[in-house]
Amino acid sequence: MIVTYAANMRFPVLFSYLLLTACNHGIYTRDGVTDGDTFYLAPSAFGNNDPAFQSWVAYSLMKSTCQLKLGGENPARANSFDCEFTARQNLVNAWEEQASGHQETTDEYLDTLGDVHGAGFLAEYTAHYFGRRDWRYPEGLRVEAFLRWQQQHLSKHRPETRITGSWNFGASIGGTVR
Repeated sequence: MIVTYAANMRFPVLFSYLLLTACNHGIYTRDGVTDGDTFYLAPSAFGNNDPAFQSWVAYSLMKSTCQLKLGGENPARANSFDCEFTARQNLVNAWEEQASGHQETTDEYLDTLGDVHGAGFLAEYTAHYFGRRDWRYPEGLRVEAFLRWQQQHLSKHRPETRITGSWNFGASIGGTVR
């Protein structure tokens, strides 16, 4: 497929590519993960009142806080089932709270995640779509029941993660969430 940009868009697009290629990705990212010991929220997190966006801010803060608690040499790479599950629970709760004040607000992914939570399969969903081999999973996951439910309710589903911040190295030792 050929993509043609309007003349006034060519310069910003080319400039963005130039900036990206000028960055030394070996320092800031490895395996698609931004490294660091400090989580910074994107500036838009403070001014964008969109309910879906603010729900993802809640997710990002919960996940980064959990990663800092896990610790390790590089908190940006710390992850566990509990971190992801807790952050997804927080995402659902934030979405329900945010959307309740805005009846016309919808978000296909967040509405679907609310349905998963309502059906009692958020833990199984988290394990299935985001699981890693090195995670410790809780006893009692209802995998078979979830797979049956998934076939009926999530046949064309695509999981999402919209991080609203980034990890970088801060001046403090031990890491913070800002």
